[in-house]
Amino acid sequence: MPVDGKKLLATIPFFRDIEPSLIDRLTPYMHHKTHRKGDLIFLEGDQGNEIYFIGSGSVSIYSFDKSKKVILAYLREGEYFGEMALMKPGMVRSATAECLVQTKLYILRRHDFQLLIENDRNIAFHLLDYTMDRLRRANQQIYDLTFLNVRLRMIKQLLYLAENYPIEGLNEFVIPVKITHQQMAEMVGAARETASKVLQELQDEGLIHIQDKLFHLKDIKLLRAKLLQEE
Repeated sequence: MPVDGKKLLATIPFFRDIEPSLIDRLTPYMHHKTHRKGDLIFLEGDQGNEIYFIGSGSVSIYSFDKSKKVILAYLREGEYFGEMALMKPGMVRSATAECLVQTKLYILRRHDFQLLIENDRNIAFHLLDYTMDRLRRANQQIYDLTFLNVRLRMIKQLLYLAENYPIEGLNEFVIPVKITHQQMAEMVGAARETASKVLQELQDEGLIHIQDKLFHLKDIKLLRAKLLQEE
């Protein structure tokens, strides 16, 4: 079934600044696929020949430091991934991508994506900006793992997850993705037991509430203040 260009524009912000005529030329080369929860889209070290756009659902991007799993990002509807391996032929995937829930992906192969860039050079700059944002995030993550304790890393991660959603003006927010203690531990580079202890402390302090794996941030302003006080 061909990709619906109008639905693509409505769902994926990346395509909204592209000329509609170019989108019409592009969609015949795209295909979409629905994955189940737990499906691996690609593995670290695989050859990278496709870029993926999330039509619905969410994806975890992670790597391994020796035997420890480290979650690099949680991506949701409208975001894309896999672009770094498209930059140069022969490059391999730098991380593993796994579906957190049932997820619909729009997929574009390297050759067709290059044609898109050749027809609109602004796309290359847009892609570069997005990649640089991710690089800055990765650098910050390295800094945090090196210099911050688990409690501070946990608070920063909770605030970061909330900021991925429209929360302007809100002081309470429920992160709309189910996250286990193990997954949270992997996001902050800690043992599960340590992560669970810190999460319990934050609940005892009335800063968060966890129910059915959903994290309720009860006072975002206070969480930010705690972060500034303790850093």
